[in-house]
Amino acid sequence: MARVSSSRRTVLMLAGCQALAMTGMSIVGTTGAIVGSMLTPDRALSTLPIAVQMTGMMLATIPAALLMARIGRRRGFWTGLGFGALGAAIATAAIFEGSFVLFCLGTFILGLNNGFTQQYRFAAAEIADEAFRSKAISLVLAGGVVSAVFGPETAIWSRDLFAPVLFAGCYAMIVGLCLAAAILLYFVDLPKPAPPDLTRRGRPLAEIASQPAFIAAVIAGMVGYGVMSLVMTATPIAMLDCGHEFAAAAFVIQWHSLGMYAPSFVTGHLIARFGLTRILLTGTALLLACCAINLAGIATIYFWAANVALGIGWNFLFIGATTLVTRTYTQEEKGKVQALNDFLIFGTVAVSAFASGALLSGVGWAMVQIAMIPFVIVAAGAVWWWSRQAPAAEPRYAGS
Repeated sequence: MARVSSSRRTVLMLAGCQALAMTGMSIVGTTGAIVGSMLTPDRALSTLPIAVQMTGMMLATIPAALLMARIGRRRGFWTGLGFGALGAAIATAAIFEGSFVLFCLGTFILGLNNGFTQQYRFAAAEIADEAFRSKAISLVLAGGVVSAVFGPETAIWSRDLFAPVLFAGCYAMIVGLCLAAAILLYFVDLPKPAPPDLTRRGRPLAEIASQPAFIAAVIAGMVGYGVMSLVMTATPIAMLDCGHEFAAAAFVIQWHSLGMYAPSFVTGHLIARFGLTRILLTGTALLLACCAINLAGIATIYFWAANVALGIGWNFLFIGATTLVTRTYTQEEKGKVQALNDFLIFGTVAVSAFASGALLSGVGWAMVQIAMIPFVIVAAGAVWWWSRQAPAAEPRYAGS
């Protein structure tokens, strides 16, 4: 009982660290494309700061996972937070200087921190038993609810902090968030890394990656995060183009973030009750609903409803995919498998963020929606295929 209580306390503290990290990411998500459009006359490049941030996240995923396997979670997270504070400071200076290139450098380094931040969910999974694992992952991601509330609000409040230099205050706030997370991590009870066992290297990565569960988990994670990034990155600029105010765009992103993280309080319970297949397929259905709503109109209510559906769909797919991938490896295999999983997911996110600005400026908002439909269908097909391969491993609905 004491061990269970300790693990829950650790998970809640990791959720606090996640909340601080995601608040910073929410600030960048709300302002990055707008600042980019301020600093460069080429609208096709306006989402480049978000895209290079995602690229930094992608490039950090493998080093972050392998470094933490060697030096431990706490030191690894501190390393990431160091990158975060540095990147935010550079981005702040770039806005003062009016330098688009320097701003992109700052968001790229911020992305390196985000690559480390993604390991919070795996840290929670490792201290939880099988029965609590999906709930532990959900609770850590539920820390994002704080970011959903405070991220856009902080962006609005701090936008004029250094007026007339708009938005510089937003990135100065991220420096403070990184310092707060570093302090909180000092008090989190994280296990020390086990000494390497050179006699047990686990299975070859190709063998692990060929498992139907791994394939389905990666595809679901890639599509869920990639589609979310594609639509979310373009949303603030699309709203401004449609005549909406920045406050309205921040409001929509705020509710999108709530849609992403608020369900985390119950997603683990839903997985335990209804099974991974149902939750993952529901996630794909919600992404398609987002597309349909965005195609229906350009009033604020359409942007709001579509982004809420987008957020909930991402939540079901990402938590479901993370839960599924933890079933595909042993303790000695975790570093390389987690690294490959996140590299593939955030590589897709980087590509989608790059494509978002080009699609929006080249072929319009409607094509951003239509472009995501085939990928969502592929994700649904992969989940259905996996469920047919291993029906015995699927948790059953109570009473069925």
